[in-house]
Amino acid sequence: MSDFEYIRKLTEEIEQKNLCSWATLSSKTLGREVFEEPCDIRTEFQRDRDRIIHSKSFRRLKHKTQVFIAPIGDHYRTRLTHTLEVSQIARTVARALRLNEDLTEAISLGHDLGHSPFGHAGESALNNLCPTGFKHYKQSVRILEHIERDGIGLNLTKEVINGILCHTSGKQAFTPEGRLVRICDKIAYINHDIEDSMRAGILEPNSIPNYLIKNLGDTCSARIDTLVKSLIQNSKDNNIIMSAEATKNFEEIHEFMYKNVYLNKRSFSEEHKVPFVINSLYNYFKNNFDKIPSYLQKLSHKDGPDRVICDYISGMTDEFAINLFKKIFLPGASKVY
Repeated sequence: MSDFEYIRKLTEEIEQKNLCSWATLSSKTLGREVFEEPCDIRTEFQRDRDRIIHSKSFRRLKHKTQVFIAPIGDHYRTRLTHTLEVSQIARTVARALRLNEDLTEAISLGHDLGHSPFGHAGESALNNLCPTGFKHYKQSVRILEHIERDGIGLNLTKEVINGILCHTSGKQAFTPEGRLVRICDKIAYINHDIEDSMRAGILEPNSIPNYLIKNLGDTCSARIDTLVKSLIQNSKDNNIIMSAEATKNFEEIHEFMYKNVYLNKRSFSEEHKVPFVINSLYNYFKNNFDKIPSYLQKLSHKDGPDRVICDYISGMTDEFAINLFKKIFLPGASKVY
């Protein structure tokens, strides 16, 4: 044993002693696609968390749209602040339930890495262009497995990859930590989108139905507290669930947001411009594939050029995509890039 290996071993022993019977132990991980010798100090899930935090795609989240495209104001959520809020909520519940907090954090921090510029409008535009379709949760995994580190990938554990892949829809994650992140992602975005929508003037403070205010709370913090406590009180035996009443109220406030914000044209006055920008960039790179970074070009031998063009565009921040569009298509605009 090395001078430091005892640190990891001690952490693994603490997990085995303190975590609940249905938590995911780092010492029992299903491993990585490519075997690596264990770290002396960190558990496998701690290593994954650190790799995600230090990745380029994680840093780019600070300049990617969460809901409102190019909002005027410093306090609207970005994709990065959303990610941090998901992590905070999920870690709080994981600690209370004695689940693996490191695994929960790694999944939370990596779950939205595949989001395109301009939020869901950008995702929809790329989905219409790419022959194989485009979904941000699949792209998150693709980034982590094939794009990061100049095409090498981060070689994360199977538990983290599965939690990220299953965080939004379809099949549930095979770990309770992954299933927890899926619920906490929704708790985070519904509640912070309410706050941002009020800041933008899309919602009025009294527009939420009174019974939902009474049952869930009248502030973002109060609603999150209600839902978190319901998760803690009702989750057991490998099931991550809220009470029937909390679930009903949460579904109804989710429906309220879709009707009044997500499908409200006032919320997305700039959204109609997004397909034109994405389509223009896509067609440009179809005819100028050599302009794409060389490490991405290499992926075309296996996945085809269309997939790689989507990789490149989806990795852009909002500002980078706008400035690149100006440089390519607007006369005399090369200096802005």
